Amino acid sequence: MDPRVDKLARVLLHYSLNLKKGKILKIQGEVVALPLIKAAYAEAVKMGAHPFVRIIIPDNEEAFLKHASEHQLKFISPLGRLEVNRIDALLHIWATENSRYLSSVDPKRQARMLKYQTPLKRRFFQRLAKKQVKWVGTQFPTLADAQEADMSLADYAEFVYRAGHIHSADPVRHWKKVNKEQHRLIKILNRVDRLHIQAPGTDLKLRVKGRPWVNCSGTENFPDGEIFTSPIENSAQGVVRYSYPATYNGREVEDVRLEFKKGKVVKETAAKNQDFLTDMLNTDKGGRYLGEVAIGTNYEIKRFSKNTLFDEKIGGTCHLAVGEGFAESGGKNRSAIHWDMVCDLKKNSEIKADGKVIYRNGRFMI
Repeated sequence: MDPRVDKLARVLLHYSLNLKKGKILKIQGEVVALPLIKAAYAEAVKMGAHPFVRIIIPDNEEAFLKHASEHQLKFISPLGRLEVNRIDALLHIWATENSRYLSSVDPKRQARMLKYQTPLKRRFFQRLAKKQVKWVGTQFPTLADAQEADMSLADYAEFVYRAGHIHSADPVRHWKKVNKEQHRLIKILNRVDRLHIQAPGTDLKLRVKGRPWVNCSGTENFPDGEIFTSPIENSAQGVVRYSYPATYNGREVEDVRLEFKKGKVVKETAAKNQDFLTDMLNTDKGGRYLGEVAIGTNYEIKRFSKNTLFDEKIGGTCHLAVGEGFAESGGKNRSAIHWDMVCDLKKNSEIKADGKVIYRNGRFMI
């Protein structure tokens, strides 16, 4: 087995989750992620924790969304409730054999299921905010994901592990250094009220006063590298054009352009799958408001891969997510969706904070 798999498992459990003896750990992912699932399970046992595994079967999810009655779509399993309330840590591994497995599913049914499952998701985030549970999501390289990124499997695996600095002698040391630098930036941004983001096709103003910025340095996403906050819900005004395709629940939407007035998306267009974009925005009242504004800081990620975990972290980009806001950053918008979409800021772009340029062409200037 690739020795980087064991190394990644150790970083995830010891650094990201800081897993302790006696804690209940849920590990979930598709069958294709078994090498990392087994490595993480074995490491957790060695640490004295109590791991258990949930295997995700995409065909089952497809069958459910195609054939379930409305009652079944609404049903929340008591076992699911028990897990959300009892686990101490969650390791979610993203990996798939088919990234388009939900392409033939009615997006309206997807939206309804997401809405019905919101109480379970919200309960999990409540426990996160209270530090009653920890979680981290990571990527295991697969052929399907490599094909999405237009890479060979070997090149994609190198891309994945380098993004997390697994190639370095001491990955944890790197992420602690990232944490320190981002803490410096956040101290400045926490004094800011008005942001103005300008890029080709984008001219958007919003407010963030009183909304704390969050330092993302490998403890909830891995790889990581971003700082984010939740903007004031009625403040977004202007237009954003997302540079890269936006993927959500196995659907890809290209050339997304959103127009905001008083915080709300009043007009949306896309070159591909616009109906899906509209259905997701219409999931609920909060689907048309921003839940997050973030700046990517991982300059080891040098290319777009059609994988939000990496794309939203690209150094020199920002992402503005529609839907659910984050309690830890003061977000009040509530929605069943949270859809990160990425805007390239590396050329002819800048961010102003209270009228002062703080970011230009992919780099902070503070």
